[in-house]
Amino acid sequence: MAGKFTDLGVSTEGHVGIVEIQRPPHNYFDNSLINQIADAYEDFDRDDNVRAIVLCAQGKSFCAGADFANRPATGAAEAGKHLYKEATRIFRAKKPQVAAVQGPAIGGGLGLALSADFRVACSEARFSANFTRLGFHPGFSLTYTLPRLVGQQKANLLFYTGRRVTGDEAVAMGMADVLAPLADLRKVALALATEIAQSSPLAVQSTRETMRRGFADGAEAATERELTEQDWTRKTSDFKEGVKAWGEKRLPNFQMK
Repeated sequence: MAGKFTDLGVSTEGHVGIVEIQRPPHNYFDNSLINQIADAYEDFDRDDNVRAIVLCAQGKSFCAGADFANRPATGAAEAGKHLYKEATRIFRAKKPQVAAVQGPAIGGGLGLALSADFRVACSEARFSANFTRLGFHPGFSLTYTLPRLVGQQKANLLFYTGRRVTGDEAVAMGMADVLAPLADLRKVALALATEIAQSSPLAVQSTRETMRRGFADGAEAATERELTEQDWTRKTSDFKEGVKAWGEKRLPNFQMK
């Protein structure tokens, strides 16, 4: 199975499937990467030996979102619809996932981290829904997933400011579930997935279906609204300025046009 993926390492350890993103240092996503992750999850769904999944990444970042500096069209218009369609396949995966977040999970990378059932983070991790800092509307179903974890008010704060929070802060607000030292992060994530895998797989999947009933449908519905808003906000001069300022590591000068 691993041979069919160009940007992923796919393996198993006991009853745990491991999906490693291999686009270091920042693991920027695009349609291809999201498609590969969805394919890997669906392969594991068909493998009765696999009962839980760990999603992890090589390099400095877990996933720094889209590479707007070099590929500004990533996720836009028709490409965006395709990307979100692939992302919906991730939300519809049947087996529980644990994300090991060793560094920045930014923008759509945060959306990818929040698609998992649980997140193990370290103090060095950074979580940010930075869309408004770039001049456009949040995506990757974050308007649905983030409030479910941290509450509407904290989600509003994170969306409106685009601020980054540390792994410690993410655990405190419920965005992440376990804090571990960076050196032990993978081991702790694997231990959690293994603990899940030690329960009855049929009972776990049945319980997960009940607990997440409507989750994938809600995430998919959210993307429709997000895409509509992203489509026009990405055509503004403010979006161009936001991306330019981000690349130049300065505050943007937005003009509301």
